[in-house]
This record gives sequence, C-alpha cells and structure tokens, in this order.
Amino acid sequence: MEIKHKESDSRGMFYIEGEKGIIAELTYQKQENNIIVIDHTKVDRRKEGQGLATSLVKKAVEFAREKNLKIDPLCPFAEVQFERYNSYSDVRASRY
Repeated sequence: MEIKHKESDSRGMFYIEGEKGIIAELTYQKQENNIIVIDHTKVDRRKEGQGLATSLVKKAVEFAREKNLKIDPLCPFAEVQFERYNSYSDVRASRY
C-alpha cells in the first residue's frame, strides 16, 4: 500500500487510502527548532492488525531523517514504537 504525505505550514499527515477513502493516518504538528510532534495515529477498525500504523511511524521517521527533523512522539502508539525500535533514537526530540 502506498503511503501518501501532505503538509501545510503548521501541520502534516501521512496516510494510506483504500477504495472508500483514508484507512490509516498519522498526523503531526510542526514546531520551532525543526521538531515535529506526532499527535495522532488512527487505523480503520477493519484494517487493524495489519501493521499500517507501524508503517506510518516508520515513514515519519524516514521523512524526519531526510529533512533533518526531530520527532516528539506525543501519540501513545508512536511513543511505544519509539521505545520498541532503538533505531529511531537518532530522530527522537529531547524533552529537556
């Protein structure tokens, strides 16, 4: 499934579309100092358990690396992914 991306001056989202619209999404807010805050992930109930949200977090990490950004995983799901995958630590924003 193709992961798409759209962005405005202050917000952005990665998403996957199905036949009837968006089936999975990850949204973020842009902050100063090149930080994006992942504030929400959502997957259509009928598509849960297929790794879609995990793929969206991975895509956000790749995006952050390409753009020299840091990520604050505010969303509980994203936070668990950052704790699970030590390889994401290079893009995790410091909270202090």
